[in-house]
Amino acid sequence: MMRKVLFALALGLSMSAMGQVLNVTSINKVNLPEQAAVAAISPQGDYLLLTSATNQGLTKLDLTTHQSQVLSTAMGAGHNVKISPDGQTVVFRENSFNDKHLRLSSLKCMNLSTGSSQLLVKPTRDLQGYNVDATSAGAVNKGKYSSKAIGSAKTRKVPVLSINKGQLMITINGKTRNLSPNGNQFSYMWASLSPDGTRVLYYQAAHGTYVCNLDGSDVHKVGQMRAPVWYDNNTIVGMMDKDDGEYVYASTIVAATLDGTIQVLTDDSTIAMYPHATSGKIVFSTPQGEAYIINVSK
Repeated sequence: MMRKVLFALALGLSMSAMGQVLNVTSINKVNLPEQAAVAAISPQGDYLLLTSATNQGLTKLDLTTHQSQVLSTAMGAGHNVKISPDGQTVVFRENSFNDKHLRLSSLKCMNLSTGSSQLLVKPTRDLQGYNVDATSAGAVNKGKYSSKAIGSAKTRKVPVLSINKGQLMITINGKTRNLSPNGNQFSYMWASLSPDGTRVLYYQAAHGTYVCNLDGSDVHKVGQMRAPVWYDNNTIVGMMDKDDGEYVYASTIVAATLDGTIQVLTDDSTIAMYPHATSGKIVFSTPQGEAYIINVSK
């Protein structure tokens, strides 16, 4: 316990902010087919999506059978992957280059049960954001919103968060506007909607992680963690990493409640980075291409 307290203090977490957020029952190393980074965990916690350190390729790894299935070998396929609530549809980008050597991004979705895929957005220079729900996938391309039904379902307008020239944008009912809750002079990243769709989580570059309402009101800081993700509607998981300007030499996974209570979940024996979460499980990667699952309860 003292080791975690000292490490937390080194990361700048105050003693008053520390507390119990989640109960850690175990931390288990995942048996990966090869070195990889985790791109996502399914909502049911039964499979991982893996990619390379540079986000090339996308592979499904079943956590029960340990069987793997290659979904894409394209560049960028592991960046910002989205999974439908039932875990059956994966939405991902594929990067390519045109004749002028400019990078393009297309958006695809794949049904894991049938193996069939759909092209949602043709190769473009300005794929700014996308999201998926039980019936539809929505995307913002060049500031314009479009949606497509998944399979035979009826399409609906999915809320989408996107980044345009560093600014945080939000699309509701097909209409996109600038949100940027802390002001347009800042840059934003790692934005996501809460599971109930009522709040926005985001990282303000060099300042920390914040939460606000969909209209940009009630802005409050959660902490300094980076790469934040939702665990549930009231709990955030992120990483506290330290580098020397070239290499990350320390990083822990932390959990935080919206009122600012923070708990360090891993110690300094592992460089734990880029968490993904679902109920009962938090998965993270290491720079060595390893993956671990933290089993938790509330």
